[in-house]
Amino acid sequence: MKLRLYLFFSFTLVLLSWPLSLFAQPTTYVISGRVTDAGTGEGIPFASIAVKGQTVGTTSDAAGRYSLQIRQLSDSLLVLSLGYTTRSYPLASLPRQTIDAQLKPTATSLQEVRVYAKGGDPAYRVIRETIRRRDQYDPSRLSAYQYDSYTKIEGYINNFAEKRKKNRRPGPIGRLLGKLPAIIDENGKPAVPVFISETFSNFYARSKPDKAKERVLKSHVTGVGVSDGGLIAQLTGASFQQYNFYRNALNILQKDIPSPIGSQWETVYTFHLKDTVSLGNAICYEIEFSPKRATDLAFVGTVWIDTLQMALAQVDARVDKRANINFVDELHIEQEWDKTASGIRFPTQTQVTIDTDEPAPRAPGALIRFFATARNIIENDPKDVGFYDPSIELADDFRTADAGFWKSVRPDSLSPSEWQAMRVVDSVRNVPFIKVAGEIIKLGVLGYKPINQLNIDLGPILYSYAYNTVEGNRFRIGGRTNTGFSRKWLLDGYVAYGTRDQAFKYSAGVEYVLNRKPWTVIGVRRTYDLERIGVSADNIGNNSLFAAYSRFGTIRRPYFQEDNLAYFRRELGRGFTQTIALRNRTFEPLFPFAFQPQTRDLDQEVRTTYRTTELSSETRFAPDEVMLQNDNVRVSAGATRKPIYTLRYTLGLRDVLGSDFTYHRVAVTMKHSFRVGVLGRTFYSLGAGIIPSTVPYPLLYTPLGNESFFYVGNAYNLMNYFEFVCDRWATVQFEHNFAGLLFNRIPLLRRLKWRELVTAKVLAGSVSASNLAMIPGTDAQGNPVEGFSSLTRTPYVEVGYGIDNIFKVLRVDAIHRLTYRDNVSRTGIPVTPFSIKLSGWLAF
Repeated sequence: MKLRLYLFFSFTLVLLSWPLSLFAQPTTYVISGRVTDAGTGEGIPFASIAVKGQTVGTTSDAAGRYSLQIRQLSDSLLVLSLGYTTRSYPLASLPRQTIDAQLKPTATSLQEVRVYAKGGDPAYRVIRETIRRRDQYDPSRLSAYQYDSYTKIEGYINNFAEKRKKNRRPGPIGRLLGKLPAIIDENGKPAVPVFISETFSNFYARSKPDKAKERVLKSHVTGVGVSDGGLIAQLTGASFQQYNFYRNALNILQKDIPSPIGSQWETVYTFHLKDTVSLGNAICYEIEFSPKRATDLAFVGTVWIDTLQMALAQVDARVDKRANINFVDELHIEQEWDKTASGIRFPTQTQVTIDTDEPAPRAPGALIRFFATARNIIENDPKDVGFYDPSIELADDFRTADAGFWKSVRPDSLSPSEWQAMRVVDSVRNVPFIKVAGEIIKLGVLGYKPINQLNIDLGPILYSYAYNTVEGNRFRIGGRTNTGFSRKWLLDGYVAYGTRDQAFKYSAGVEYVLNRKPWTVIGVRRTYDLERIGVSADNIGNNSLFAAYSRFGTIRRPYFQEDNLAYFRRELGRGFTQTIALRNRTFEPLFPFAFQPQTRDLDQEVRTTYRTTELSSETRFAPDEVMLQNDNVRVSAGATRKPIYTLRYTLGLRDVLGSDFTYHRVAVTMKHSFRVGVLGRTFYSLGAGIIPSTVPYPLLYTPLGNESFFYVGNAYNLMNYFEFVCDRWATVQFEHNFAGLLFNRIPLLRRLKWRELVTAKVLAGSVSASNLAMIPGTDAQGNPVEGFSSLTRTPYVEVGYGIDNIFKVLRVDAIHRLTYRDNVSRTGIPVTPFSIKLSGWLAF
């Protein structure tokens, strides 16, 4: 009976619906599907889809998908794309139908015929008008905007299963990778996933003043050699996935690539108006562009410009291996700009693919994909300026998110290959060989070896051993605590021992995080170690490699120093950091040294040691700098557009904690870099200072020399250690890298990807008569006392020229010393008027 009732009602519904279907014709027809490469199965982005005999059409998205609505049906659908043969597909009389098009790459190249109106290709008129209106449509010109951001990054090892010549099997690395869990990529070849991340955040930006902030709400990171930590979560968020083609250049992989709608559009690119197509609800010009010189660092691709707004609607841009970018076979950016509530366009979807160049023939390669979306865009609702500090902020529970959350925030469901990759990457990272390789990668990058059971990191490994004339064999072991120990307390230190001087050296420090927003810390440190005048940690700065090297070889003018430091550091606002410190230290020389106080209220006897107590203030302003939080340590991601200023003032406090002197020291520095169009990028730093007091010469300014065989960026590379001393000084350091501008035009050198550069460094300074008079001829025992050299009215000048990117890592600098070429150095080391120095720079 139930079956009969079911059949009855079903038959009745069919009879009732059948007549209605005969008379109710649809008002619109929907055609959708995907356009793919017939050979590889990979989606073809921005292919043109049109109905035969009509003017309506659309283009495919970044994955090759499309959807077209029409009111009048035709007999066929035309699908075409540059570099592929055009195909026609029959249309059925259905309200909705799916047509998946497969295009074959064209095998022949037809001679191009262009017919232009007076004034040349009309594409130039369109681009010129687009640039004229870019202030109106550039998102960075809005008073403010914010959106929900989802980013996904995938990393794969590929091209490891290729057979070698004479059908030989892949090499040992290829065979090893072939045994790992893998997926099948779009080309039908195995690829081993080694990194996958997903990040969901809120991104905010405003102008006047320019501010940006990202709140990372959730993040999940899985990969070889990485942990699901805060630093990776910040690096994979929206802050580092900003691609605005309205800017004059896009900074990608440390390269400034001119935008086709930037200020250099007519100098760098040629344009061709290909077609007029429908994108969504807008009619757009489809314009192809390419660099005037194939070897220039520039894009080739297509832009779609809204015909009514003259605003950017889509862009498909590539940089191939002919451009001077290391380790990159191809860089591909696909971006969609959708209309917002106010009517302007905003980049809502961006996909970046980087296919790396194999380091050696038949070696494995790598493929990296970046995918970012912007949703729920809100315009012109600026927050208070203080809201944007810090520029990147992690939610306390950013690591906790279930599968349901990620499903709700993903713009599209993951493809089967992406789901498989997320499952496989955990298996790959747990393979013993890969696990060891990951630990080696972390050790090389961070310099510390984690001991998880004790919640400490051993290192830095770079400082573990040295050999010099004072200590002999120097052995050092150090470490620091991590967040497993405490999120408030950071303890670090080391112990060192020299086999020749048989003396122990040590350092111990404690830092407490008072507040993370704004960043506020307080700390104390005590150190007892061997130092050398002119090559101490104060003037070496953050150059850890040079600091480790300075412990080797002959140590001239060495001294032991007991250093006690207490400091307070606080971030006062975006870019402003204030540090107040109290420092007490001793000077115990191991060389002939003496000074004779020149003030009446001090003992006039010749002395060989002293103690100082200093109260110092450092104000640092870096408005364009992005600071990242790596557990309990802050890391700078650098500044790309605006200078970094630093002002330091030091006050010597006599009779405080046994201090012997009262003195003042003021120093200011500025560092900056900027792009000079197609000529490359310039880096420079300026500095000046004064010590208007009478103190022993170890307390004066000693410019950093360099007696090594390698080039040091912040040093005077043909100046000996402790060659000059100043109490008034001004410095200029300059470097311009042409990024291969000249070598790219020489056929024999083009393939080498060498990059030419020039450098110049100038130091002007002097020493007051009172500071010169502090040096006696002999010490209290009658032994001769070593003095120092000072500059005259002639500044110290060295200039150089060099080649960067030799074998992608090596740099060679030829340096000429132009002044003080016959200087008699107090150190006894002869002056070198010319030298060739090497250095290693791993850069793109």
